[in-house]
Amino acid sequence: MKLRNLPTRLATGAFILHSGLEKWRGDEATAQALHGMASGTFPVLKGLRPTEFLRTLSVGEIALGAALLSPTVSTGVAGAALTGFSGSLLATYLRTPGLTKPGSVWPTPDGLGISKDVWMLGIGLGLLADALTRSAAEKLPTRS
Repeated sequence: MKLRNLPTRLATGAFILHSGLEKWRGDEATAQALHGMASGTFPVLKGLRPTEFLRTLSVGEIALGAALLSPTVSTGVAGAALTGFSGSLLATYLRTPGLTKPGSVWPTPDGLGISKDVWMLGIGLGLLADALTRSAAEKLPTRS
């Protein structure tokens, strides 16, 4: 892990890890609300019970948060995982009625909480770009 990536990985990893731990202790109402939003975007999730979905989401967030915080996980892997995770959150945001203003990507008051995940997408893409450009630069021949 490069020092330049430490602030974004710490902040994002800690946030996601905390979110996963909170979901682990989530109640039935939380499970139903999150499952309803997610299964509206990804119909394959309708087959899961809401509490099962919440536990699975929790484990995923805990794993992602820990990966971002771990210096042994490469920047590319951490960036790809964060990009995938935040992309799914943004798909949910864009496809859930009432979260965006009509005909727009901009949030309604109800959508503001989830629309902020666009920042995680930017961080994930930044980590990926850093890993890819670093890898390409390392493969260039050096001049003697």
